[in-house]
Amino acid sequence: MELVIRQDIKQYLEELEQWLEQTKDAPVEDMSGFFSARLGDYEQHMALWKEAYQKFARLLPPECEKVLDLGCGTGLELDEIYRLRPDVQVTGVDLCKDMLGQLRQKHPDKPLTLICQDYFQYDMGQEQWDAVISFESLHHFLSEKKGRLYQKIYTGLRRGGVFLLGDYIACCPQEERMLQEVYLEKRQRYHVPEEAFIHLDIPLTLECELDLLRQAGFGSPTAVDSIQGATFLVAQK
Repeated sequence: MELVIRQDIKQYLEELEQWLEQTKDAPVEDMSGFFSARLGDYEQHMALWKEAYQKFARLLPPECEKVLDLGCGTGLELDEIYRLRPDVQVTGVDLCKDMLGQLRQKHPDKPLTLICQDYFQYDMGQEQWDAVISFESLHHFLSEKKGRLYQKIYTGLRRGGVFLLGDYIACCPQEERMLQEVYLEKRQRYHVPEEAFIHLDIPLTLECELDLLRQAGFGSPTAVDSIQGATFLVAQK
């Protein structure tokens, strides 16, 4: 299925280049600190993707009972999943303790385990999960790091389990390259340690995402829809 991510790529790239020039001296922000500082209006800001969250929830197969959510934040995707599946067992992993606290307050009665940790370091085990999901979180990382994570996800899924990814997708290799160049330059300029996470968007192209999933072991990952910039990928073990 071919998805049109940007209709006017040339104009978009010109606008992106201008924005990158205007913001080139903006300091980098620690990932957890970025979200803690914006917690008060975070859900209002993300309301733009209400339809996307609803679509994402509907993609979760009805037979899934044990779900791992990577970068769950305040649980906007879980709000929609719980409306459809109030008894689904979810483990949510996120770096931001404050966001996890807000998620817990929203769903105190749900079978919900919350873990404040770097999900690249989280032990997913082997064949533990019916589904692993992630919404608007993985576009902050380079392909090498994501590829290793996808391999862990594949190992952690049960046979027949699914990985559902909703995320930003670069419109073309030029966008991917431009953003990564800024990301790497800023990490070097501000002496960001290799293990530290910073909040900068570096989405990959659809082709790159699908290649990483295939390399991780998923046989036929597919892009099934795109809503307001959020593209949905489904990969089954």
